[in-house]
Amino acid sequence: MKEDNNNEEQKNNISNPISDNSEGELLSAGRDDVADDAVEGGDAIQSEEDLSESVISESSSRDNLVMRNLGGMYRTWFLDYASYVILERAVPHIEDGLKPVQRRVLFAMHTLATERMTKVAKIVGATMAYHPHGDASINDALVQIGQKGYLIDMQGNWGNILTGDSAAAGRYIEARLSHFAQEVLFDDKVTHWKRSYDGSADEPVALPVKFPLLLLQGAEGIAVGLSSKIMPHNFNELIDAACNYLNGEEFTLYPDFPTGGFLDCSDYNDGQRGGRIKSRARIEKIDNRTLSITELPAGKTTTTLIDSILKANDRGKIKIKQVVDMTASEADIRVILPNGVSGDQTIDALYALTDCEVNISPNACVIVDEKPEFLGVSDLLRKSVDRTKALLKLDLENRLKEKQEQYFGASLERIFIEERIYKDEEFEEAKNETAALNHIDKRLDPWKDKFIRPIKQEDLKKLLEIKMARILRFNIPKHEAMMLQLEKDIEELKKNIKEIVQYTINWYTYLKEQYGANFPRKTQLVSLSTIEATKVVALDEKLYINREEGFVGTSLKNDEFVCNCSDLDEFIVFFRDGTYKVMKVEEKLFIGKKEVIHIDRYEKDRERTVYNVVYRHGKKGTSFIKRFNVTSYIRDREYDLTQGKPDSRVLYFSANKNAEAEMIKVILKPKPRQRIFSFDKDFSEILIKARTAKGNILTKSEVHKISLKEKGSSTLGARKVWFDKDVLRINYDEQGELLGSFMPEDKILVVLKNGESYLTGFSGNNHFESNLLKIERYESDKVWTAIYFDGDQGYTYLKRFNIENNDKREFIQGESDKNKLILLTDTPYARFKVTFGKEDEHRLPLEVDAESFVGTKSIRAKGKRLSNYVVATVEELEPLRVPEPTPKEEDSSSDEEEEPQPFSQEDDQDDEELRDELLGIQRLNFSDEDGSVDKE
Repeated sequence: MKEDNNNEEQKNNISNPISDNSEGELLSAGRDDVADDAVEGGDAIQSEEDLSESVISESSSRDNLVMRNLGGMYRTWFLDYASYVILERAVPHIEDGLKPVQRRVLFAMHTLATERMTKVAKIVGATMAYHPHGDASINDALVQIGQKGYLIDMQGNWGNILTGDSAAAGRYIEARLSHFAQEVLFDDKVTHWKRSYDGSADEPVALPVKFPLLLLQGAEGIAVGLSSKIMPHNFNELIDAACNYLNGEEFTLYPDFPTGGFLDCSDYNDGQRGGRIKSRARIEKIDNRTLSITELPAGKTTTTLIDSILKANDRGKIKIKQVVDMTASEADIRVILPNGVSGDQTIDALYALTDCEVNISPNACVIVDEKPEFLGVSDLLRKSVDRTKALLKLDLENRLKEKQEQYFGASLERIFIEERIYKDEEFEEAKNETAALNHIDKRLDPWKDKFIRPIKQEDLKKLLEIKMARILRFNIPKHEAMMLQLEKDIEELKKNIKEIVQYTINWYTYLKEQYGANFPRKTQLVSLSTIEATKVVALDEKLYINREEGFVGTSLKNDEFVCNCSDLDEFIVFFRDGTYKVMKVEEKLFIGKKEVIHIDRYEKDRERTVYNVVYRHGKKGTSFIKRFNVTSYIRDREYDLTQGKPDSRVLYFSANKNAEAEMIKVILKPKPRQRIFSFDKDFSEILIKARTAKGNILTKSEVHKISLKEKGSSTLGARKVWFDKDVLRINYDEQGELLGSFMPEDKILVVLKNGESYLTGFSGNNHFESNLLKIERYESDKVWTAIYFDGDQGYTYLKRFNIENNDKREFIQGESDKNKLILLTDTPYARFKVTFGKEDEHRLPLEVDAESFVGTKSIRAKGKRLSNYVVATVEELEPLRVPEPTPKEEDSSSDEEEEPQPFSQEDDQDDEELRDELLGIQRLNFSDEDGSVDKE
């Protein structure tokens, strides 16, 4: 008995290798065990030394046994645990798209079989018969299924996916299966079963789901060594894709999130590993100081979104005054801006610096044949459709068997009754059931060849169970009608089985007609451009320079101020020796003690920022003039804008953010027989080239001084601007509709559907309202024609007007809220057809020529009443004439180019000094052999 106890204790020690006992306690336990064994075996212990040796031997052998089993545990237990988590906890199964806890919740609700609302606590209790992990995980899974809005009808406080609020306790909220879930999830006749974890009940291996539920709801789970992240997709688009697949057509699927927003799926990669999608919130401008976030990016709530905005504000990345969460049934986060902060730039900053824009990497991992497999969403859809087709076919085959059995039984019953087999003398005198069954079987011999299957003993027994009352009520015409209906049903079932593909398409079409209207797409698919954080971050830091000690940074508060910046920015610094660097903004950074001639915040992608430079090649060499821009660089690397000769020096430098070209005055050092002592040079004559270009020779004489004589304008000319309707942004990358070529002074005209019009610049940071009616390049002389209804007077007016070049927002139809803009056109010589209302429908339609009807006046003019009668409709007609081209337009369309005029010296002939100066410029530019040649 003692030995059995010791063996049991040894097993316990092995199965629990990590113990609270110290080494001394283990030795003590070993000594007691050895002593007890010795006494029980009849061996006397001779000395303490013998006991010590036996204890050490026993302890060593036990430690070795424990270590060997620990190794085995790590080899097997971890794999078992990983396999269990992957297969039974975190990763959905491809057959029904559900995790085990979700499947058990839905099956428990099905077993409750009630159309009434049931307490969630009761559903959780019923699910615990199948799920071994407690009520908390069941309750969470049930709430998540309910919040997705497809399978469960909810009642009570189920939380809010927009705000992230949790649901009430299970004893307060109720649920039931939706009609959609009852149609697509369950069919006990085609379900495969297994025993539950405790062997007390049967549960489905997988629900017979007849819909791509996994792609509809999406799934996310983290297992041991892998994870799964499948995006939710749109109900109707899944059905369309399924029908396309069954028809052998191509299909493409993109995610659709319940929180709405914008989605860029250009790198979706069919939902496989390595893909990426970009989700962005929808932000609208209520006014110049108020923004509203009305739709959220995927996976975010108003709580997490507000937290990210406040953190960005606290770090100085953006400038906001207040954030107010007004979310109820729809998202509404109000962002209040302080005075002087651009709403357009703040919108970009919210996208670049907060969770208003997130990148998501899908990873479609599912369980296939009891192992994880990585697939694309197209593969998932194909497998789901194939399984749906197989389930529908199996259901049809089961129903066909049932109908055939009904037909067989009805045929057998009719023969039994019509032939009065139950009235036979031999049947009535049968001694036992066996004799009676043999007699019936014998009497049925003439018809056996006509039955759809052989007659079994069980079929004959059913005939014995027919009650006499039923025989007496037997109605042959009614029975024949029933048989005909069964024949039709059987033929229909056979046809559907044969045409199973079309039957499956009809099934999906039925689901779309029944439920599709409830699930419109919420996320708008667009192509989103990348917003550089450095372009939109708030410039809340100040950059300083200490020229004497050679330091630059944001912490040098007592030194020379350079510019406003942020800690994400970089700055560019030019030195007198012709070198320059681009460096990161830091609190304090050593740049060297060389003379700094220019330092400023570096703005990326500024091709229009041009540097105008005059430098001396070597100590007393030729002076070169050049224009260049800096579009690429490696941070902290030193570059040289000269030719690299020692003692080269920059004589003149200017930085121009819009490629302005100024006029400079060059004063030369006097020397013997020198005729020219100064001259002017225009930078617009110099081409803009790369930093490595040598430049043009300005003069070979020694320069005394160069000064600015006259500022110039941009030399890059007009800039083409496009408008992208998807993102309501303008760009210079040929995306969307071309608005035209813009000079710096040009503006964009915006007209909204509510009749409001205004002018704005063509900066890429501008955001436009979604209710756009017109957006185009502003032309001050363009005549607009508008027809509007005056709500105060009850009449329709026509007006022609020019839009004024100012910063005011004007309503075309006037300021009254009762007025309504009906039609707006810029067609010259516009014509309209006017029809009248019911009371005056007998009147013929009126044709109106706008130019002869009313003159051109201010946008604030009321216009002229179109008619004294009620106007029903206004239709624009084709004009009877078109404008004649102006002489200017004719000249511009000519293919002949104007010949360049020769250089003239007729002016100021009496000014001898000026004449010599001009001739000197000519010699510098043209007479020198190398003067106009750029060696690089």
